[in-house]
Amino acid sequence: MRLIKMFLFVLPSLLASNHASAVGKSTVLVCYGRLDPESIKGYDYVILESQFYNIYEIRKIKSQNEKVLAYISIGEVNEHAPHFKEIKDYTAGKNEIWNSYYLDLKSEKTVNTLLRIIDRTLEKGYDGFFLDNVDNYTTWGAQPNQKADLVKFLKTISEKYPEKIWIQNAGVELIDETAPYVDALVLESVATNYTFDDKSYKLRPEADFKAYASKLTDISKKHNLPVILIEYADTEKLYKQVLHRIKPLGFEYFIGSIELQSLPTFK
Repeated sequence: MRLIKMFLFVLPSLLASNHASAVGKSTVLVCYGRLDPESIKGYDYVILESQFYNIYEIRKIKSQNEKVLAYISIGEVNEHAPHFKEIKDYTAGKNEIWNSYYLDLKSEKTVNTLLRIIDRTLEKGYDGFFLDNVDNYTTWGAQPNQKADLVKFLKTISEKYPEKIWIQNAGVELIDETAPYVDALVLESVATNYTFDDKSYKLRPEADFKAYASKLTDISKKHNLPVILIEYADTEKLYKQVLHRIKPLGFEYFIGSIELQSLPTFK
């Protein structure tokens, strides 16, 4: 997903400081940064960068939450990833915007590397994975010619670990083909529209929001698939406006700041 790809999404906390106040707690927690395991409590889904936690910490986090999942990109790899050197010669071009490289799912080497990472991470006790960059394989993505390879990969991991949870990030266009192999769909900025150019937090136009929300509701019903919304806010006022919009939909949700390195609070 484009907005959160280099950040970790974290859900609001109940903690308050002298300068900011917490206004509630989202149902999902996602974080690419390091958090104190003791502070991660009471979420339906927790999505983490697995390299920051050991097996004992994952046990602790699992005891305090419903489901704990690890992050993995199945569309790109950056130079700082532990497996970059192993597959750098098997990538399919560079994403200049994010300084990362597109994965080639036609490559046996790439697929085997991803499967090994998944195997080793699940050994820590995770309940499954958050699968990022699925939208790369859509019509307007960088790898539309590998759509069949993506579906094959999802089928492989779903069948290998049928008891695990696989959450698809974006890629709505592919949902008719991927739905049999995933357990939830994440969509970003349905109610909000953060822009990087001016670092602006704002609501999406009401008509656009309603159209998008209606489409997601239809998808959820058609495929009996949970939907998780990721929204961005920097003030308590905007947080409440977002919550007012999305709460009636009945979806799991995250509302937080774009930095996503700590539990957010809102002024």
